[in-house]
Amino acid sequence: MADIVDPTVPVVKNMLLLDSEGKRIAVKYYGSDWPTVNAQATYEKSVFAKTNRTLARGEAEITMFDDVIVVYKFIGDLMFFVTGSQDENELILCQVLQGFYESISLLLRSAVEKKTVLENLDLVLLVMDETVDGGLILETDPATIASRVAMRGPDDNLSLTEQTFSRALATAKEQLARSLLK
Repeated sequence: MADIVDPTVPVVKNMLLLDSEGKRIAVKYYGSDWPTVNAQATYEKSVFAKTNRTLARGEAEITMFDDVIVVYKFIGDLMFFVTGSQDENELILCQVLQGFYESISLLLRSAVEKKTVLENLDLVLLVMDETVDGGLILETDPATIASRVAMRGPDDNLSLTEQTFSRALATAKEQLARSLLK
């Protein structure tokens, strides 16, 4: 992130997915603002304490916390956060948050809850990677992100879950077992 020369390029500081108790489910930090796991855990607890009493259930909320803009949304027992520096555009950060949440919702067939997310943590981490890389925003369109994560082309008619890595691995195992039994 330090290599960014153009100050007009929007940069994300981190993406957080916490449970309803403020515990880490999936996080990505970009830059060196929180260099250690302890610093990250302290930051996550602070952000959770600051936001957990708000009503960010329907629409995304925006707050300023320790010179960082925090855009967040709560869905069921999950809390989605995207942060940027105080100079970043809140609407762009909000768009990143929406892309993050809606991509996961598409991939998990609207079953966005802690248990389902933990069972599909690989997809969640891939969504984070396809949305932001090194702090730079790559994509905010949920359908595009979900298609990339599912390794599906734009003209494929297969469902997203049929193309996941887990499914491909299971199919390969089945074919191997069949070939060994012949």
